[in-house]
Amino acid sequence: MTVTNEHRRAVTVSPEEGPREALVRRARALQPLLREQAARTESDRCVPAEVMDELSAAGVFRLLTPRRYGGHETDLRTLTEVSEVLGEADGSTAWTAMIISVTNWLTSLFPDKAQEEVFGADPDARVTGVAAPTGIGRPVSGGWTVRGQWSYNSGAPYATWAAVGVLLQDEAGAVVDQAMVLIPASELVIEDTWRTAGMRGTASNTLVGRDVFVPAHRVLSVRGASQGTYPRSSRQDEPLYSSMFGSMLLLCLTGPLLGLGQAAFTAVRSSAPEKPLSFTVHGRQADSVGVQTQVAEAALQLRTARLHVYDAVDRVDQSGSSLDYATRTQVRAQAGYAAQRVLEAISTLLNVHGAGAFAETNPLQRIWRDANVAARHAGLVPAVGFEAYGKTLLGIEEPVTLMV
Repeated sequence: MTVTNEHRRAVTVSPEEGPREALVRRARALQPLLREQAARTESDRCVPAEVMDELSAAGVFRLLTPRRYGGHETDLRTLTEVSEVLGEADGSTAWTAMIISVTNWLTSLFPDKAQEEVFGADPDARVTGVAAPTGIGRPVSGGWTVRGQWSYNSGAPYATWAAVGVLLQDEAGAVVDQAMVLIPASELVIEDTWRTAGMRGTASNTLVGRDVFVPAHRVLSVRGASQGTYPRSSRQDEPLYSSMFGSMLLLCLTGPLLGLGQAAFTAVRSSAPEKPLSFTVHGRQADSVGVQTQVAEAALQLRTARLHVYDAVDRVDQSGSSLDYATRTQVRAQAGYAAQRVLEAISTLLNVHGAGAFAETNPLQRIWRDANVAARHAGLVPAVGFEAYGKTLLGIEEPVTLMV
């Protein structure tokens, strides 16, 4: 399909900025709206439709979509910066936007026929997904019959397609591969199961599929993808889609967390010059050496997290398919390590601010809850990343996970 001009949402770029800067600027312009709607997003357990429309208009969902379908086809750095900026305003919205953007990238790894079905028919397609192989695919003529339940599908109410994990079986029932399959959202049922302490607005509900037919061109082998082998047609002018599968899908999770950390830091830093430090001689928190020390510690923890994240992000963007296994294990370890530093910083900052941080009207308590849920995503579990990286450092050839 040829994408006409009315399907494209061009990003206005000033002479002083590039496409990345323009997209980040547009995301930053949405912060007042996201902050205004944050409480509603949480209480409704879903990002409001008008916020999703504004994200779409700002080009957020097209960040990693191919240009030939009207996308921006940027890079992991741009996605991370955009989701960090959105995360400063609201964690749930940033997470939802990030998931759709990166799953649109994932969809671009499938055979071209599948891409055409998704983006050719709808340049604004929103693909969500669950990588965990909690479904089963059985062979039938022309493809597979799939059934399963997939939990934690962020952005489920707004999905037009879903990419879900399955174990492919042969006719005898033996597992022959682990795969991601593309299914129209209309062929799946959403069960309202996402009732959590944090990240409530992501609507990360459960998808249910019962004997859904998936044609062969809508199947992506996870084993192949983990080695950088994708069934899409190779194009020299689309290097984004040679990036390593696991590294892209893990590092993207860190952007909203960085934003949440910065939001907590800004809130505490701005209140300290006015907020009293009860039961002390200090009339305001900012005069306390203890507070000064903790604020400095939190700032360095957040800086450490950002340095690790963007060091890893730049490695992924610059290396493409040449990112070796040892570096990929390091990237995974860095992602988990950075997430823990953000949690430590937020905890330190809430210690500074005091019990008032947990008032329902104080955004700090939502930031604290959102960050603690987000950092416990399976892709950010530090022990897994440390084990994989540690084995590599010690020369032990024993894979821990396909997601590196």
